[in-house]
Amino acid sequence: MIAKDRSDMAPNPWSSRIAVAQIPETGLHRDIEADQNVRMALAKTAGLRDIEFARASFDLTPGRDDSVHVQGRVSARVGQTCVVSLDPIENDIVEEVDLIFVPESQVREFAAPVNDDDDIREIPDSPEPIINGVIDLGRLATDVLFLGIDPYPRKSDAVFVAPASAADPEDHPFAALKKLKIDPSPPGKKKPARD
Repeated sequence: MIAKDRSDMAPNPWSSRIAVAQIPETGLHRDIEADQNVRMALAKTAGLRDIEFARASFDLTPGRDDSVHVQGRVSARVGQTCVVSLDPIENDIVEEVDLIFVPESQVREFAAPVNDDDDIREIPDSPEPIINGVIDLGRLATDVLFLGIDPYPRKSDAVFVAPASAADPEDHPFAALKKLKIDPSPPGKKKPARD
């Protein structure tokens, strides 16, 4: 699932709600784009320097079992900071979407293994919930966008160079132990007296 429980989550700044009852049998196509205020709020939430653009294109196809098949693509250009050089960089995100949405009350039923003549197979991904008869394409696009962000962005020419200074042999964690004099005789035994 993209998000565990959307009802507990903070309000999403990018919202584009579609009432499932209004999706025609032939399907529905929607293109959405985040405006500047939404992009700024998303960038702040994701810890990004900025989001230059964020857009999504979705095709919604209703199923006979109250499900809705959502296919599409989310794309964005995000401003990040290179983890090696600390230079500002831009990364393009393009993520494909292929999900099934079902009424919230049926999510467990659709996610359960199916038994066909002793051949048990599992549905690979749990379906997403349709909440109160609505699919929020903006929330979906946000979730997909956030999952596509590189957590360790790096410029293509950035190379990490270790410090060139030679390590001081007296400056390692066990150097102090070397200075301790250890008595080799077992505890409780006295050393023989020397003549």
